[in-house]
Amino acid sequence: MTSSAFDLPPLSPVLQEVAQQAYPLSTLYVVATPIGNVGDITLRAVNVLAMADAVACEDTRNTAHLLTRYGLSKELIAAHEHNEREAADKLIARLQAGQRIALVSDAGTPAVSDPGARIVDAVRAAGLRVMPLPGASAAVSALSASGLVNDRFYFAGFLPTKGKQREGVLQDLLAVRATLVFYEAPHRIVDAVAALAAVFGPTRQIVFARELTKLFEELHRCPLSEASAWVAADPNREKGEYVILVEGAAADANNDDADTERILGILLAELPLKQAAALAAQITGRKKNALYERALQLKGEA
Repeated sequence: MTSSAFDLPPLSPVLQEVAQQAYPLSTLYVVATPIGNVGDITLRAVNVLAMADAVACEDTRNTAHLLTRYGLSKELIAAHEHNEREAADKLIARLQAGQRIALVSDAGTPAVSDPGARIVDAVRAAGLRVMPLPGASAAVSALSASGLVNDRFYFAGFLPTKGKQREGVLQDLLAVRATLVFYEAPHRIVDAVAALAAVFGPTRQIVFARELTKLFEELHRCPLSEASAWVAADPNREKGEYVILVEGAAADANNDDADTERILGILLAELPLKQAAALAAQITGRKKNALYERALQLKGEA
């Protein structure tokens, strides 16, 4: 007999335990909310949202809708990237008056590539308590289903939108051996994948985690050489939020990077910058433009 929703054991003992736990006053509760599926919230998070005096949130409309789905209605305080400092002052005053405030973002864990970090910093600086309530995280969810075997990961967040800045960030990550984790918006996915392939080469594995926990969730892993074709194969793949994972550098990549730096430094000592970068590209097989940018940095440091 297969299990169904009707076969689940009663939750009342657990709910009672959750309700009886300590929830101190004058505390900012950092509450993770679902990244898509409304069921992906913890019992403790629902309890805190129910007892909070107010909820500080990225978008009051989104949070009002989410709370309604749990049968809750709360005073909402806008706390987004454009007003974090002002919102922090208001929240601190309310916390000092003995209130419990829940801090949420539109989805997932606040203050991780989302607003909230400045508020948490200000609240802690004021000597007030901050309590995290763990839960949904797009980055960790993608990693858990990726199959990329690595004990470490490097969270890079959103890449710059401008081409040269994006390439510079990726070049800085070229020798990182941890799995690289990026967030990307759908309208930038084509350019982002092209940039990843240009910098990291064709053989590294990439994992696309699109619309995680939602109706049209998609997880796909392939070499970077096939990544652009996969995106182009379905117009819907330029819709929906992405977590992108890129396999970390091989063990000898750090040595390769050090050798490239050494060669570029030797050539710069004898040749004009542009010529040194071009010759270093021929010797190492690295991108000439990236070596030229690095040569500029080295000249500036000299």
